Amino acid sequence: MTQLHGRFTDDQVKVLLHGYCQGLLNRTEVQEMLGVGKTRFFALVKAYRNAPETFSVRYERSSPGRLPAAVETEIERELLREKAIVDDKRLPISGYNYSALRDRLLKKDIKVSVNTIIDRAKRLECYKAHKKRKAHDREVLTASIGALIQHDSSTHLWSPFAEEKWSLITSIDDFSRKILFADFAPKDTTWAHIQAVQALVQAYGIPLRYYVDSLRVFRFVQGRDSVWRKHVLQTDDIETQWGKMMRILGVDVIYALSPQAKGKVERPYQWLQDRIVRTCALENISKMDDVRSVLHEEVDRYNHHQVHSTTKEIPDIRFRKAQATGNSLFRPFSLPEPYTSPKDVFCLRETRVVNSYRRISLFNHTIEVPNVELHEEVEIHLVPNLSKEVMEIRIWSHDKMAHSVALPLDAFRVHF
Repeated sequence: MTQLHGRFTDDQVKVLLHGYCQGLLNRTEVQEMLGVGKTRFFALVKAYRNAPETFSVRYERSSPGRLPAAVETEIERELLREKAIVDDKRLPISGYNYSALRDRLLKKDIKVSVNTIIDRAKRLECYKAHKKRKAHDREVLTASIGALIQHDSSTHLWSPFAEEKWSLITSIDDFSRKILFADFAPKDTTWAHIQAVQALVQAYGIPLRYYVDSLRVFRFVQGRDSVWRKHVLQTDDIETQWGKMMRILGVDVIYALSPQAKGKVERPYQWLQDRIVRTCALENISKMDDVRSVLHEEVDRYNHHQVHSTTKEIPDIRFRKAQATGNSLFRPFSLPEPYTSPKDVFCLRETRVVNSYRRISLFNHTIEVPNVELHEEVEIHLVPNLSKEVMEIRIWSHDKMAHSVALPLDAFRVHF
């Protein structure tokens, strides 16, 4: 239907509104003649009563109809840069992100809508229709923070200027959708995931459950990880190093049956991945520490400034509200007996038997173990210090630490 100002003059509308105000016409009659709804009708009556002499239904644009040439040029420039990223097969980017492009323009004091950018993108052939997403085959619902932590990792080339791929490890609280841990690691190793859990637990407490996939770090799977032809070892017969740590902490572990089942952590991953890779590509960032700064900026945006599409709340606000009302299943972290240091909880574990010379053999190293009975089995806690390139070895016997030693890290040819 033609707009009101295209069907009536100002004087014609004034006559009808004047008749209504004088009680000569009822509301239904005037609405039908003007072809407007109830809300629009009362808005017109209010405007007429406030200023009958200057009342008008003529349409006036609140913003210019055309963008300045300089703005059009900048939009085109950013779209072409975006296209170069999408076309780079080395990068984990599958499509255009017009919201991110809008945010980059806003940093240059250029305020345009996403729809405007999409319109220009179609003209420049910088456009891909979104693919339909697969439905989730498993849904995890929680009612408290700390009830479930969704934990995952993703290894990619995070910058076209980087020389190697890195692994991004992230942990998300299921209830609030807040990212509680996010950091890069050179490799997707057991030790990197142990450190991720340590950082989360010491910052927020011990959660009730962790939700992970079936990566070798988390789970032994029969047929994939066993080399025995008859598969004598069944799934979960072998406890992983990460699993041992979770058992000591008293945290239950749930394994996802498919990538789609972990949608709540996969979607933030995609969001972070998309933003980080684009920023690194556009700003020529290549070093891990610099990429880590980009990660922290995006995590801050996600946690503190962005309304989550599912909860309709900002994750950090939802998390803090739950804390304030006691709606939390996080337990304060305390060292389980008999341990005396977090190093004995967040570590890699081995067992050895002390020989007749009170020595043990550990990855081609012979270590003397004084004050321990001969032929006794001891528990060994390995704590890699990557920055100092040292492996700290803590040997426990009868629930007491019997001996400790530090050796060069490069002497341990172990994928930890």
